[in-house]
Amino acid sequence: MIKVLFVCLGNICRSPMAEYIFKDMVKKEGIEEKFYIDSAGTSPDEESPVYYGTRKKLQQMGIKCGNHTARKITKQDYETFDYIIAMEEKNIVNIKRIVGEDKENKIYKLLDFTDNPRDIADPWYTGNFDKTYDDITEGLEGFMKYLKKICC
Repeated sequence: MIKVLFVCLGNICRSPMAEYIFKDMVKKEGIEEKFYIDSAGTSPDEESPVYYGTRKKLQQMGIKCGNHTARKITKQDYETFDYIIAMEEKNIVNIKRIVGEDKENKIYKLLDFTDNPRDIADPWYTGNFDKTYDDITEGLEGFMKYLKKICC
């Protein structure tokens, strides 16, 4: 089983969006039993549900959004997950501050799996959930392509 953890700052916008889009993708591919997919944040002050802008965009795209409650990434998550995928460079810095050195090369930035590596802007600040959705989908398609080369 491939264990994937998506990470952003508060775990209410980008990382749960990535979690639910990726769950939808692997289900449509018929390979959902090969994956365990979750999300977390680097901020300690969130214990909130998925932000309404994210929930609305996922609903608009026909993607189910579960009863996710934000949580903070833990040191144990580094041991549990095969891939820890951040939305932006600042997330990577904060992830390493929490989990320590990336000795097993598990930490990536989502859009590094594309031909156009960059950060995914936080829609909490930009208000642009369409752009965030497009960027995350682009990254997840690249990540899926990468995974298919090595495993599924």
